[in-house]
Amino acid sequence: MRCLALLLALVPAIAFGAFDANSVKLGDNEAAVRKAFPGIHCKALEWKSDAADRRCDDAKAPFAGVEARVTFYLKADSVRGFDIRFDSGNLNPVADFLKRRYGKPVSEAREKIVRKGKEEREVFKILWEQGTDKAVLTSLSTGKRASLSVMRGNFDEEIYRVK
Repeated sequence: MRCLALLLALVPAIAFGAFDANSVKLGDNEAAVRKAFPGIHCKALEWKSDAADRRCDDAKAPFAGVEARVTFYLKADSVRGFDIRFDSGNLNPVADFLKRRYGKPVSEAREKIVRKGKEEREVFKILWEQGTDKAVLTSLSTGKRASLSVMRGNFDEEIYRVK
């Protein structure tokens, strides 16, 4: 009986594990990235940053049943963040896939952006958090691309802070 209770307690952790892209999780190494994305190209980061020292890019990778562009950022051979960009027409199926994969989001919102003399726009945003890791799915109503950004710690603040 105790084993059953323990197993049931672990089900959410197993069902909604770490944020991943095709099984590549934050913390995985470059070999795992290359295995999951055979067409990916990896190289040293073009700028100095505390967030990453290498990046791996693939222009045509499958993700959540759609074609996407992926970029993984690594520091000391550990994935610290990744971005996945795809056609905004695929937003709903990708969002549904991520909700099944990552679990219930912390927040989901549509925010209107109104600026004088400009077309009204809407930003769709879903946020998931697990400790210091977070995933953010965003799409701008007037844009052609939607994106998923997954990061650990202060990655998003540090990646483009040039050293």
